[in-house]
Amino acid sequence: MEEHLIIQCRKLHRPSQKRVYELLAPKLYLTCKRYLKKEEDIEDTLTEAFFTIFTKLDQLKENLAFEGWARKITTNLCLLHLKRNVNFNLYLEDVSQQPLAENSNETFLEEQDLLKLLNYLPEGAKTVFILFAIEGYSHKEIAEKLGISEGTSKSQLNVSRTKLKELIEVYYSQKTVNYGISK
Repeated sequence: MEEHLIIQCRKLHRPSQKRVYELLAPKLYLTCKRYLKKEEDIEDTLTEAFFTIFTKLDQLKENLAFEGWARKITTNLCLLHLKRNVNFNLYLEDVSQQPLAENSNETFLEEQDLLKLLNYLPEGAKTVFILFAIEGYSHKEIAEKLGISEGTSKSQLNVSRTKLKELIEVYYSQKTVNYGISK
């Protein structure tokens, strides 16, 4: 992010705020989408994130850290939304729907395929998996962020890994049936 834009945003310069929004919104949208399923929740959280970013810009100590700082605000707002709306102690016995393999001849799992499969996990398991496996948080940090015990965090990670393994197997078996690709 260009430092002069951030300086102008600190002065509440609307055109600069608009430009920062245009540059940063697609990235922060993807951050929200990683945690939230419903489009309206994603949009609400993204709006709240930008409001927080622009109103708390005086708390940013180093302009060069702006994008990371904005991403952290967005992630924390997503987690706050989930904390309010998800019971992390509930588990689903079965995945409610099975994913369909996309039209592709590739035989390896790509990041975007994994992110699609994550949406078939229960919310709690998905959130803990993302925080642990993708974001790199410890179980202690996850427990603090979500207001759950470390044991619940570990249990949710185990649920997510088990369900993800099942989903990947289903995904690949559909690909082999649909496209004749052998394993």
